[in-house]
Amino acid sequence: MKINKTIYLILSVFLLNSCSEGEDINPMFYNCNFNFVDSSSVNPKNHTYKTLLNDITSSGVVGVTMSVFCTQSGMWVGSSGKADLHNNIDMQSCNISRVGSTVKMFTATTILKLMEEGKLNLDDKISSYLQGNEIEKIENTDKATIRQLLQHSSGMYNYIQNLKFQTASLNDFIRVWKPNDLLKYAYNQEAYFQPGNDVQYSNTGYILLGMLIEKIEGKPFYKVFEDKIFNPLGLKMTKFAAEDHIPYATVRGYIDMYNNKQVVESTYFSGWDYYTADGRLISNPYDMNVFFRALMNGQLINSNSLNQMLTFKMPKELDQEFFPLAYGLGIFKIETDKGIAYMHSGDAVGYYANMLYFPADSTSIVYAVNSNYGKIDQFVSTKEAMEKIISTIKQ
Repeated sequence: MKINKTIYLILSVFLLNSCSEGEDINPMFYNCNFNFVDSSSVNPKNHTYKTLLNDITSSGVVGVTMSVFCTQSGMWVGSSGKADLHNNIDMQSCNISRVGSTVKMFTATTILKLMEEGKLNLDDKISSYLQGNEIEKIENTDKATIRQLLQHSSGMYNYIQNLKFQTASLNDFIRVWKPNDLLKYAYNQEAYFQPGNDVQYSNTGYILLGMLIEKIEGKPFYKVFEDKIFNPLGLKMTKFAAEDHIPYATVRGYIDMYNNKQVVESTYFSGWDYYTADGRLISNPYDMNVFFRALMNGQLINSNSLNQMLTFKMPKELDQEFFPLAYGLGIFKIETDKGIAYMHSGDAVGYYANMLYFPADSTSIVYAVNSNYGKIDQFVSTKEAMEKIISTIKQ
């Protein structure tokens, strides 16, 4: 989930008198272990990768974790910086953090698995499954298909852009929101376009997709994630925040509120996506890498489903400050100097994560940081930051 500049400005005002220096936490809280034999220290690029991470944290990023998988050298994991500034705890490569909208790839994968099980058709209208206010008061829900919601081509208004929502959430930044609380900020808002006419990112559509999963399976969508993805792949450090908002080993989050790299802790801020399938996944780069490679290798969905996921549509208007993004089903495609990459990033207050897969050579890169906004973003989420990471790893 990406917070826009309007929210950031409101956040700056909101936090002026609410800053804390952190809480005393037992260092044991951050202890974690991998469920595989880590051979990163003997990886031929170990020094290169570690230098890259140290460069990132020396620029002002509080902490970073990363996983890289290359066919020739296998899996590498590493970290740099701090998991907790107040308690002076070093970041471990197994530590978990909020990875935001990367969950949309898990949501899309689950929908495709339900399609394979004969429980839905991607070209069914969402209104065939969901009724009531969440359908009737949101423009285009009577026309948009499941496929269009997955591809952000439904045209549905993105609730997070509503200034009333931004004000309400920031007036009570630790409030826990439920899906219908959020959807009401999309009620009676004009759609961006007719379904299928363009693509534009919409968290609203992914809330509805989470509700669709629950309607079909009769349980919370994150429990379905556990059944169909987390448990089969052995993702021991991947969780959803609904039942445990700040799980054991979660690193503290920080924001550059004053645009001077003097960060403020934000670990407990923002509970608007604890119960929705558009954000609030908690994981680490190793688990996310395992997931991404399994998805691309056909271990989670079949080749027909994967081909549909990887059918892309370009927006009519491109972001001139970023790679041109082509929209697939819960996934994006970019063209870099090192080749085509499939990707999805995730943004939260104090956290950012990004996952990339290069189909030409099956290289996968996942990284997560526990600080963002202000001057920090230029080192983690911009086109230039990504180009530096990609060129270093794929040199």
